Amino acid sequence: MNKFLALLAIVFMFSCKPKAIVTSATATATEPVDEMKAAKIIDNHYSNKNDFSTLYIKANARYADDKQAQNVSAEIKIKKDQQILVSVRFLGITMAKASITPASVSYYEKIKGTYFEGDFSALSQWLGTDLDYSKIQNMLVGEALDDLNKGKYTKILLDNLYRLDDANNGNTQKSYYFNPNDFSVNKQEVIQKAENRTIQIAYPERVTYKEANLPFSIEIKTAQPKGKSEINLNYNSVSFNEELSFPYSVPDGYKRIIIK
Repeated sequence: MNKFLALLAIVFMFSCKPKAIVTSATATATEPVDEMKAAKIIDNHYSNKNDFSTLYIKANARYADDKQAQNVSAEIKIKKDQQILVSVRFLGITMAKASITPASVSYYEKIKGTYFEGDFSALSQWLGTDLDYSKIQNMLVGEALDDLNKGKYTKILLDNLYRLDDANNGNTQKSYYFNPNDFSVNKQEVIQKAENRTIQIAYPERVTYKEANLPFSIEIKTAQPKGKSEINLNYNSVSFNEELSFPYSVPDGYKRIIIK
């Protein structure tokens, strides 16, 4: 449970709800999909509007693995490209909190009274997946995890979606699925062959605001030799460009976690 709370607080980063349009993230089977080069698909993906300085999200989250299931609520504050603050609550009580910047990660969880302060290298090793600030922010706003302009990709059409596969033939394989209607991310997968580990992030529905096209829900599924887990995150409300505060302090008496 404590690792789940830490994962929620770190990886999942709306009082006033703007007018929005909810759309399915999956293309309709009868719609024709044009042939298109990978570079053009990437250009179209990044042409989607993402114009905000701050983002405030209220969400519900459900975690389930082979042994347990848990429902919590989450408050997510984002100062674009600078800081993410996540509070995870159960029955109104803050059970975990995380402050994330491009240079550092800090979080605490209440059940065992522990906290972590460090960078992404140690945290990535502990969680079993490569993380940095951009990946977390991109996942929360529904963009491709990596900067696609920095890689090389092969393209195929699959289930009426454009799929880009990382041309790197190393241990880590990455695939990105795009809706042909608006080139938003429908799904993205990371497979680590040697570790027999898979992470899949899907966006079943999206919401179009004037500031950005955001996920309405996020489904994260992981599979590894130790078992499977699933996290479902549903955004209840969002607001843009408010003056936000990012208070964070570790309660007295908590024990620091050292990750080697």
